[in-house]
Amino acid sequence: MKAMRKSNLGRSLLLVVPLVCCPYTAHKAYATQTVTIQAQASVIKGKVIDSRTGEPVISASVTVSGTKKIALTNIDGEFSIDAKAGEELVITSLGYEKTTVRAENNMTVSMVSSSTMLSETVVVGYSTQKRNSLTGSLQSIDNKELTNITTANVTNMLTGKVPGMNVMPGSGKPGSFGAIIVRGKSTINGSTAPLWVIDGVIVGKDPGDINPNDIETLTVLKDAASTAIYGSQGANGVIVVTTKGAKSGKTSITFSAKMGVSTLNNGKVKMMDGAELYDYYKSFTNAAEIAFPRWNDKLRDSNFDWWKLATHTGNVQNYDLTINSGGEKLSAVFTGGVYKEDGAVRGYDFTRYNTMMKLNFKPYSWIAIRPSFNGSKGVIDDRQRSTYSMYSMLPWDSPYDETGKIVGNRSSSWVNSNSTNYLYELQYNWSKYDSYAFNGNFDFDIYLTDWLTFSSVNSYRWSTHLDKSYSDPRTSGAEGKGRVSESTSTNTRRYTNQLLKATRSFGDYHGFLMLGYEFNDGEYRYHSSDGTGLVPGFAQLDITSTPEAVGGNKYEWAVQSFFANLNADYANKYLLQLSLRTDGASNFGSDAAYGTFFSVSGGWVATAEKWFKVPCIDYLKVRASFGSVGSRPNSLYPQYGLYSLRASYNEVPGAVIAQLANKKLTWEKSYTTGVGIDLNMFKRLRMTFDFYSKRTSNLLFAVPISGVIGVTSIWQNIGELTNTGFETTLSADIIKSKDLTWTVDANLSTNSNKIKKLYSGRDQIIEGDGIAGSTNTLLRPGLSADTYYLREWAGVDPENGAPQWYTTDANGNRVITHNYAKADQVALDKRATPSVFGSFSTTLTYKNFDFNAVFGYSMGAYIYNYSRQEYDSDGAYTDRNQFSLQKGWKRWAQKGDIATHPVAAYNNPSNSNKASTRYLESSDFLKLRSITLGYNFSLKSDIVKALRVYISGENLFCITNYSGVDPELPAADGGRNASGERSTALSISTGAGVYPSVRKFMLGVNVTF
Repeated sequence: MKAMRKSNLGRSLLLVVPLVCCPYTAHKAYATQTVTIQAQASVIKGKVIDSRTGEPVISASVTVSGTKKIALTNIDGEFSIDAKAGEELVITSLGYEKTTVRAENNMTVSMVSSSTMLSETVVVGYSTQKRNSLTGSLQSIDNKELTNITTANVTNMLTGKVPGMNVMPGSGKPGSFGAIIVRGKSTINGSTAPLWVIDGVIVGKDPGDINPNDIETLTVLKDAASTAIYGSQGANGVIVVTTKGAKSGKTSITFSAKMGVSTLNNGKVKMMDGAELYDYYKSFTNAAEIAFPRWNDKLRDSNFDWWKLATHTGNVQNYDLTINSGGEKLSAVFTGGVYKEDGAVRGYDFTRYNTMMKLNFKPYSWIAIRPSFNGSKGVIDDRQRSTYSMYSMLPWDSPYDETGKIVGNRSSSWVNSNSTNYLYELQYNWSKYDSYAFNGNFDFDIYLTDWLTFSSVNSYRWSTHLDKSYSDPRTSGAEGKGRVSESTSTNTRRYTNQLLKATRSFGDYHGFLMLGYEFNDGEYRYHSSDGTGLVPGFAQLDITSTPEAVGGNKYEWAVQSFFANLNADYANKYLLQLSLRTDGASNFGSDAAYGTFFSVSGGWVATAEKWFKVPCIDYLKVRASFGSVGSRPNSLYPQYGLYSLRASYNEVPGAVIAQLANKKLTWEKSYTTGVGIDLNMFKRLRMTFDFYSKRTSNLLFAVPISGVIGVTSIWQNIGELTNTGFETTLSADIIKSKDLTWTVDANLSTNSNKIKKLYSGRDQIIEGDGIAGSTNTLLRPGLSADTYYLREWAGVDPENGAPQWYTTDANGNRVITHNYAKADQVALDKRATPSVFGSFSTTLTYKNFDFNAVFGYSMGAYIYNYSRQEYDSDGAYTDRNQFSLQKGWKRWAQKGDIATHPVAAYNNPSNSNKASTRYLESSDFLKLRSITLGYNFSLKSDIVKALRVYISGENLFCITNYSGVDPELPAADGGRNASGERSTALSISTGAGVYPSVRKFMLGVNVTF
């Protein structure tokens, strides 16, 4: 890997040097050419902007009336044309009304949008395009829409806002991250997270600690036409983020503040009180076997609320400041933000600080320099009450004695004398997690001619995470000796791309060509230390009496790429886009180090045809695309044979095989076909329709092998899977008047996922995350990639209250058994991801008031509610509390009862709580995600330009049949991977003691000076 990085990849950096050095020579040539032209005729220079936003209008056509002289505006909206002062210039751009002006030097022309949506500029792969020229499927979100949810990270903000993108939000725990799947699961053994690109820099599958308030626009690229330009990194979709940029003009200061409270959303979960739990135990068929030391009927009157002890009303604060100032040559933007949340589960405080500064320097007309810097610091103080304990602790046991003093662990006064009193532990024990991240960019554009631009983006990112935990010897930590644990991880990434962009027009023909080179590498270091044997209160490793463990590792990786993109159109009517990219990656062997990916897409704007005369249709475009994207294994070195040096025999160190090499391992490839329609009607209704079919081949998978040599799997390319789906969006202006507007927005997505084939000789792979030691998912051709594989529950026998399951007899018939061991596992037509999901919202404005409500829904998914295995266990777990019976639940009591719950017994010898479809529940839901009421003050002040106050509520109600705390499970937190990225994934079951989601009630103010 190092050889490739330093030779193959490193050598290509030399190709960039001439490109970086050539601008001076090119500028001289351009300057000479300009002087020659000026000697023959006048050159008029100017800028074209949007009359509403002031943003530059890109690729506008500027023509000298009555001549063939034509020029196009560049990325900054600037143009230069051979004309004389006073001549008539005609300026046109799709989505804007034609503008005619008299030529004058250094002129600024404002264009009026004929359709805001069509003229909108969208940031796509390495460039920007007008929405009307797009041939791919994507969705853009602005800052206002994004930040109507109060959370520390951007992933949670995307829930329900993008068709085709399923977001599993983080839990209610402050600072938690969500997981994202775009257009279905495209891999079976790797990450499903999309690629994040921030300000032109590929940052990986983790957006880091970016401040959501710094985001100006966020665009989700979904199909091959949009993502193929990112090659091997685009298989799971791409999220392109543009942060706030420096703007010329008067100094403006914007300050926003949010303050509010959070409360836990318990859903339908209620733990038993003392009387309920006593009566439940008393009902056991073998209650005489209960041997608790304090077992007597007085326990019915003992009722300590552990849930109340662990929770309170949390506090949320969010403050952001933006300062923008500058002139035409130099402008700057500075932002600062503080987010602080005290969790609704006591003892967990999350704080994050963010800052960003960006400059836009144009010393000469031929160059623009854009340096930028951003940094963040995160602090977590963790003395959190145990979520597991707040579910589990018996209501008969109190953490306090009769005098109010906290009792110690394994108290003899407790019914469950084996439990620890976490309140006692938290007097002394603590954890703290600090994180720091810094990123510096040096970007520039050199305008070689009026149609040719050289652009460069260069970035260096550094982050570190410092974790420390302390267990006092007075507690149960390290068996009473105490423990200190420390770990440090550091991640660095370097990134550069060099782009040559050409924009030309020939009459009605318009074209954009981009050639690019990119290099991206990183290094991740980690080390940890543990020690035991402490003097109480001294949390330092160097004073521990027993250094217990030391660990560490280092990983490196690199990717280089060459790519090209062509956009062309005729009369803004017939659209064509071509993309080609070749990637070389360090985690493939020499036989397959490089992979090539492509896309071809086209569009037809029917309403641009002269013959198209349908009064009710304002705009109609048909799109189609086909292309390929790729994926790399989540292992950094699968091509190498690896040895572990941590083995020993008779205390003599040695090496054992840790991984078998596969130099022929190659890229996982996804081929996507898509068709779409963009339709605007009645000047009020906007709709999009997209259908896609995605086929992924050469699936990367750690194939199980015999463990004779100590290795149980090897990375191979196996099998194929498909994803098909439909997406639609609708936006309707129901009322448009001077004082009152009413807009309704909605989106809907479907997805069907199927395994097509596996590797030779295998018709199924029994794999999965495992539920209580039992396999729970299955890979089999014809089934979904997240198919559940469980014993099938047959209900409760009304004759005797015994649990029942299905099994298959010798004749292949499904019959009932009362013996769990005889029940067979079956592949179920039930999946963990929804088949239909989306959202809808309504927005009203009346004079200065505004109101917005956002709803989300999901159908077709199932959750394995593992928490019921422990807390609805029919007597299996008597050392912990149990769920109260919910509405519709009934426990069998006498012959003939039609019940949902079998007869309960001490230690549950019937195994009725073992893994089966009994706990597999539909996660269909309808949620009110957010509701906001605001007021915008009418001001006549020279100091305060704008003022808005608002109140909002989040996650206010949920309609569902799911019996747990929330049908939207929190994403599974996998820590950090070998690249230093947060690793989150789809959850298919609830663990015991899941952290519930929270409701938030916020008061906010935005003021601009």
